[in-house]
Amino acid sequence: MTTSSPLSSGPYYRELRKERGLLILAFVFISINYSSLIVQQYELASIGIQLIIWLVCAIGGHLLLNRYLPDRDTMLFPLVMFLGGWSVLVIERLTPIFADRQIVWLALAVLALLGTAIFHQPLYWLRQYRYTLFFGGLALLVATIILGRNPSGFGPELWLEIPLIFDTVYFQPSELLKLILVAFLASYLGEQYPIMRRLSEGRAALFPMRILGPILLMWGLCIIMLIWQRDLGTAALFFIVFLTLLYIASTRLEIMLGGGLLLLMAGVLAYILIDLVQLRIDIWLNPWPDADGRAYQIVQSLMAFGAGGIFGQGIGQGSPGYIPVVHSDFVLAAIAEEWGLLGVIAIVIIIAIIVVKAAHIGLKNQTRPFLTLFAIGISLLIGIQSLLIMMGILKLLPLTGVTLPFISYGGSSLLISFVMIGFLLRLSSRHV
Repeated sequence: MTTSSPLSSGPYYRELRKERGLLILAFVFISINYSSLIVQQYELASIGIQLIIWLVCAIGGHLLLNRYLPDRDTMLFPLVMFLGGWSVLVIERLTPIFADRQIVWLALAVLALLGTAIFHQPLYWLRQYRYTLFFGGLALLVATIILGRNPSGFGPELWLEIPLIFDTVYFQPSELLKLILVAFLASYLGEQYPIMRRLSEGRAALFPMRILGPILLMWGLCIIMLIWQRDLGTAALFFIVFLTLLYIASTRLEIMLGGGLLLLMAGVLAYILIDLVQLRIDIWLNPWPDADGRAYQIVQSLMAFGAGGIFGQGIGQGSPGYIPVVHSDFVLAAIAEEWGLLGVIAIVIIIAIIVVKAAHIGLKNQTRPFLTLFAIGISLLIGIQSLLIMMGILKLLPLTGVTLPFISYGGSSLLISFVMIGFLLRLSSRHV
């Protein structure tokens, strides 16, 4: 008589089969669209290498996660692999010179995801060495202010240049700081959970400054540095995530109301003092008088959405190249033009599933406050950042300059986004 392993029968097998099926669907979508590019005489060798690397990452990741983390959430990995593959595909269509870099970053991102998911040490380090990591991230921000570069040669200098033997790599420290700050807040608020509980039950009239003081100091230093280097989108993201996490930990409505008032006051002050903010708000309110000048980017984005219709014009058939920096901040506009409203809805649904999954993973660990707040913080980071850029390119909000997670061109953003998913995979397992 033989006994079957839990991976070959029962709920484990059904879950792993679901992950395998989703990865197959992702491969079919990506390979069909690559085939369309080949027909349009895009470089065959480059496309073949990209597809092979994606396939190796998908199969290797699936097998390793099955081996070391079989009871994980099985939807997260195929969903981010689908988005990552679509990202390389879109960049190959828009700016082929950057596509090979993006696939290398995707491979590194998958390795980082597997490292954070399989090993328990990264989660322990985030909690145990929160101050060291925080001040290390802050030091990188200071270094960016002094030594910062912009790979495009113009605009805010938010990257550190790292020369390697084979190439020069640009890394954006604010992307790393997003994860560090959420871990810091989750760790600190988790330790103060008994006091936070009394606050939520209304047994404490005021928020104790011994709790609020340190986190306000840390958050304030981040905001000052980001505004100093004119990374206003990331500063706004930090502010909103900080307020929401603080509200979740205390359930005190006055925190959100006071924070909203502060955000409004900061926006008015920034509009008066910072030219970039004034420009973005003016363009948001009425881009049409300057459609050929300062508002050219957002106007072309809106036209791309209109041209795509419901089903899109087909990959390689639209003209998204008219949008400046389309492969980065405005990649969703390119998807809207060539994959249509259906493509945009698919992106929105997938990101929404990831956000909801992250929140559910956090709520599943309610007996361990740090894990709960950390998973919910990741959910907020991905969700709010996605909303800010999506609504920005649709002119529903002023442009913030943040990237669309998993899809926009950029190694730093892709790497940190996959690391966050690695942590979620770890937290979704019983073996946290």
